Amino acid sequence: MDDGSNLNRRLIVKMIGLGFLAAPMIALPQPSVRTIKIVAQRFKYTPDRIELKLGQPVQLQLTSLDVLMGFNAPDFKIRSDIVPGKASHLMFTPQKAGEFGFFCDIYCGAGHTNMIGSFVVS
Repeated sequence: MDDGSNLNRRLIVKMIGLGFLAAPMIALPQPSVRTIKIVAQRFKYTPDRIELKLGQPVQLQLTSLDVLMGFNAPDFKIRSDIVPGKASHLMFTPQKAGEFGFFCDIYCGAGHTNMIGSFVVS
């Protein structure tokens, strides 16, 4: 003969085994990934100003038209070499609003210091 507490324990174990007490699995919609093509060419990026949405994943597709370039966006901790004739890809999700710079970090000639751009996140 079972006492009440032992019966309750067995009932709970059975309910867990049947999934009655398991948390329901709810699939929340995920934001779609936005792909942005950026072309590097002495001494500019096109586009050089990019508007992003807070929390929306972004994939950058980087190409160079002429020489080896670099792409660095330190606020998002992303960086890549851009090799002519080969696409480079970077993924990130903006987690803060504001304006954030990116720049070429491989010397590409006399106009190198002007090779900058910005992300505007809202």
